[in-house]
Amino acid sequence: MGTVLVDGIEVQVADHERLNGIQAAERAGIEVPHYCWHPGLSVVASCRMCLVEQGTKDPATGKITMLPKVVPACQTPAKDGTVFVTNSAKVAQCRAQVEEALLIDHPIDCPICDKAGECRLQDYHFEHGQAERRADIRPFHSAKRDMGDTVTLFVDRCVMCTRCVRFTREITGTSELMVIHRGSHEEIDVFPGYPLANKMSGNVVDLCPVGALGDRDFLYDQRVWFMKSHDGVCTGCSTGCNITADENQDRLYRLRPRENPHVNQWWMCDEGRYGFHHVHAPDRLVGPRRRDGSKVSNLEWSAVPAELKSRLQAAGRLAAVVSPHLTVEEAYLLVKYVRSLDPQALLALGPVPVVGEDERFPNGFTIRAEKCPNRRGVELLLAHFGGKIVTFDELPEALGAQRIRGAWISGGYKKTDWNDAAAAAKFAGLDVLVVQDLFATPLFDAATFQLPGGSFAERDGSYVNHAERLQAVRIAVRPPVGAWVEGALYWRLLERPGLYASAKVLAELAAEVPAFRPARDGVPATGL
Repeated sequence: MGTVLVDGIEVQVADHERLNGIQAAERAGIEVPHYCWHPGLSVVASCRMCLVEQGTKDPATGKITMLPKVVPACQTPAKDGTVFVTNSAKVAQCRAQVEEALLIDHPIDCPICDKAGECRLQDYHFEHGQAERRADIRPFHSAKRDMGDTVTLFVDRCVMCTRCVRFTREITGTSELMVIHRGSHEEIDVFPGYPLANKMSGNVVDLCPVGALGDRDFLYDQRVWFMKSHDGVCTGCSTGCNITADENQDRLYRLRPRENPHVNQWWMCDEGRYGFHHVHAPDRLVGPRRRDGSKVSNLEWSAVPAELKSRLQAAGRLAAVVSPHLTVEEAYLLVKYVRSLDPQALLALGPVPVVGEDERFPNGFTIRAEKCPNRRGVELLLAHFGGKIVTFDELPEALGAQRIRGAWISGGYKKTDWNDAAAAAKFAGLDVLVVQDLFATPLFDAATFQLPGGSFAERDGSYVNHAERLQAVRIAVRPPVGAWVEGALYWRLLERPGLYASAKVLAELAAEVPAFRPARDGVPATGL
């Protein structure tokens, strides 16, 4: 164990740790400004914004000897006896000069820049820049060009931190980006004939500390200070990337990766990043309906619980298809509800969408072929309550063998191809069929009770990813008027008091289901 001194604050560094000055200062609660350094990328020390004073402390005498020149904190190891000074007059002058040099040729177009409000150049200018501008403000040409289908480069705004270039070389291994020209004429560009088209290209927008790289999907849509951010989990595949959902007035505008070294590090794939638009699709289902023969009539939600209970009890033997898009808490409540009506109800796992094969990148980040967030969580519940896990394909045969007369099928799929007319025909002989989903499908159209459901952004609860890590999600936007999220409906059907509370449900199931008992002891952040 070593000790590093940062502005007089002692920081403990373990023998196996390899920290630099920025990381040591962060551990002491001190921010060292930087542009080019990122914990997930190689160190280039090119921006010089992180310059600090550095020295050593003699362990025997306690005397501190400082170097005469400032050094880049990102490139300076924090070892036992290292001393960093981040708040001296010399350091402040260096930071002001770096900011001034960057702003001399930088367009002052903050009012039209998407990065305004979360731009490091803005923030650092006010925190560390010169008191006043010493150069004339000159006209600028805001040259821009598309780097690919997802990213636009605003050339004049670039500060040449090269984060984006290093990302394509070190993280994705695709190397589309490069630095062209030299000196003050340097620019970021793509290799001729190789546009930025890798499956993680959107991450370069997150990495860009200024407004040089713009997300074409988000460009000019919303000002960041109008939006509210909500922590969540990406449901695009079973990796379960930690994300931040940004919304304004219950409308999602973008998803961004949130750091989790155990799951997704600092990244997310483009499929997950841009896969939220179905949440606000105009053909989302709203309002419950009942079908009698060829006649379909609207229902009031207040009448749904009683009607469902009456019809399902009359059917006798029941089955429930638990979707891998439900949260653990919702799946548990659905099982409890169906089993309250039929203690021997058949439990089945909903379709698990699989596309291609797992795609692994050089840094270890993996896009999973399994395109659902909670297959493992649902399996753990079904194994506890039902023993053998019945798949959706096996269900039609089981319906006849066990003389099932009523079924509840949960959906939540963002695509409508998870069932077809042939699948719907296999359930045609049931007395009662309840389907809850986001979009109309042949199975939904054939249902006795047609119920709208919630999307991933409208849920509270938790998912279990491919590595059996339990991760919490929180509601980001409210569902459209007329739609009820599954958890709220199941809570109502079970006649529980008050509003749906996922935390209470998790505590309950953790006490009942052995596989989830670590969650009862405060383990959800690190897994089961």
